[in-house]
Amino acid sequence: MTDTSRPASDFDDLFRASLIRLFQLRRDVRHFQTKPVPMDLLKKLVRAAKLAPSVGLSEPWRLISVESDHLRKQIVDEYVAANQQASELYSGDTKGLYQSLKLAGLKEAPVHFAVFADAEPAQGKGLGRQTMPESLEYSVVAAIQNFWLAARAEGVGVGWVSIFRPERVTAILQCPPSWRLVAYLCVGYPVEEHETPELERLGWENRDNAQDAWQVR
Repeated sequence: MTDTSRPASDFDDLFRASLIRLFQLRRDVRHFQTKPVPMDLLKKLVRAAKLAPSVGLSEPWRLISVESDHLRKQIVDEYVAANQQASELYSGDTKGLYQSLKLAGLKEAPVHFAVFADAEPAQGKGLGRQTMPESLEYSVVAAIQNFWLAARAEGVGVGWVSIFRPERVTAILQCPPSWRLVAYLCVGYPVEEHETPELERLGWENRDNAQDAWQVR
């Protein structure tokens, strides 16, 4: 069987520059239009997610599209409760700033995806995860990044909501006990476009461009 994949050397400077530009424009979206995302496009984005690398070729990602109004209300209620609890960790001006932040687009986003890692996938025969079981979650994060960048290239926004108690989301969606929540994604067309992260624009935090993340030992 002939491998017809395109070698990396075939990509030109314009493609490489556009790829870096895509990384720069990837934003965590919290403000969504309510218009639907076409199903064909969602399927295309999921296919892109499934191209991600996974430990032992286990492909442990499990996606649930949450469409039921009843389930969405429970998810929103859980977010509100968890967000209130999280706000108690702060005090003074920082607490006020935290409470003013819009940290989710749960009510506006037309598409909700709960993304889990299966801790006991039959696929992969345990390769790699015997010594680093957390690599299953890392594999799912890689799939999420694929989804996110593919969505951004199509003009679709993604917001990663992490202010939940994972066990509550797992229970609400009646998932198997071996599934571990990695992310809850809000997906839809953004209301507006920004190059600077919202948390930076609102004064919560700044990127540390001086940080040396690359060390040699």
